[in-house]
Amino acid sequence: MDALLFVPVAIAISLTPGPNNFCGLNNGIRAGVGAALIATLGRVAAFAIFLTVSAVGLGAMLLASETAFTVVKWVGACYLFWLGWRAWRSREFGGLQMLDNGEVAPTQAPVQLRALISQEFLLGITNPKAIVLFAAIFPQFIDPSRPAASQFLVLGSIYLMSEFVSTAVYATGGRQIRRFIRTSRGVVRLNKATGGFFMGAGGLLLASQR
Repeated sequence: MDALLFVPVAIAISLTPGPNNFCGLNNGIRAGVGAALIATLGRVAAFAIFLTVSAVGLGAMLLASETAFTVVKWVGACYLFWLGWRAWRSREFGGLQMLDNGEVAPTQAPVQLRALISQEFLLGITNPKAIVLFAAIFPQFIDPSRPAASQFLVLGSIYLMSEFVSTAVYATGGRQIRRFIRTSRGVVRLNKATGGFFMGAGGLLLASQR
């Protein structure tokens, strides 16, 4: 096992666009980079579960089970559709609220970190592609002549840390997008774009194969 060789691979994988990274972007726009990084704890917790499952050999069993894969896929897709529908209909925008005159004004609503963490966790734990990642890719970096458990621990820790790097990148980009949201029309467009992405991601998840 070459942990240093795995670092760029882990970062590249974690930066791949997907529901969790878009969630990080969205959290960066609406709640800030700090809140987005804290929310990533939910994502990391979900992926840590998948890592543990893969380490004990259950990942391959889940991949082989058509029923388990389909159930997780449908649960994840339904959650994405629900997030998308809620965002599409929303008139609020993290710290800003639309006024009747068409402008936006600050609100005093605090950031709900627990809700953001839960959202990241649910997006991660209901994504069957994460099972594919950990069950199929990680073993390629395992040296069969050495204890597998310690290697999974090192590789898993590297990957989980890379998720925070990914969130920092996406959330920072999202914070820059926020600067351009000045009018009610901008709020509506962003909310509909957010909703459209989540619903689109749900559709892609339904169409995905193992």
